[in-house]
Amino acid sequence: MAMTPSDAVAGRTRTALVTGGTGGMGRVIAARLAADGFDVAVAYAGEMDLADATVGEIKAQGRSGAAFAADIADSDAVSAVFDAVDDRFGHLDVVVHTAGINHPVALTDLDLADFDAIHRVNVRGTFVVDQQAARRIRDGGALVNISSSMVRFAPPGLSAYAASKAAVDALTRILAKELRGRDITVNAVAPGPTATDAFLHSTPPDEQKQLAALPPLGRLGTPDDVAGVVSFLVGPAGRWVNGQVIYANGGFV
Repeated sequence: MAMTPSDAVAGRTRTALVTGGTGGMGRVIAARLAADGFDVAVAYAGEMDLADATVGEIKAQGRSGAAFAADIADSDAVSAVFDAVDDRFGHLDVVVHTAGINHPVALTDLDLADFDAIHRVNVRGTFVVDQQAARRIRDGGALVNISSSMVRFAPPGLSAYAASKAAVDALTRILAKELRGRDITVNAVAPGPTATDAFLHSTPPDEQKQLAALPPLGRLGTPDDVAGVVSFLVGPAGRWVNGQVIYANGGFV
């Protein structure tokens, strides 16, 4: 009987790298992958104590964890993170790229320095991470980029952010085709409004209620909702999903 893609990844220790691993979404995704049986490395640009806490959550699932600081748009720094993952774990099977920034301002008022900062992290950062991931992930692995439902919803004030995530969608679809022959899936997950700490602290309560009322399911998303979709995409059941942008938003758009 011929070996299936899921057979190809069965029975071996798997390693994942999650960028933005100290953020509300990245931290939960890292913990979920550890619960799924992955050893997990996280890349972060924030505070070391948050990175240590994420590693602690990974280890609480009985898996090995490590954290590496990096400017996600710096190609040398990102390459060094991938080198460190290779040195620490010996191989890499999955990359989940969650790192990104936003600066909500109307297009006519947005300072071009802020525009450049958003695109440096969200577009260049995705390109840099995806480039290294494509070179380093073992055959049979998976890459997941975190995009945004704001590409489709197109709300006022998020022109630069939505444009940057539209670029993420394009990079995802093209890379999936470029990796033909290696049995590596490349997908993006596009959450809607998600109740991370950053969202809850930056969004007024009235606006939170308005956004929660938009999906037919009648609530905000949670990081666990997004982590569940990522878990599916990088697991055996998701092997036939490739080159797609998955809108994980409860029917928001």
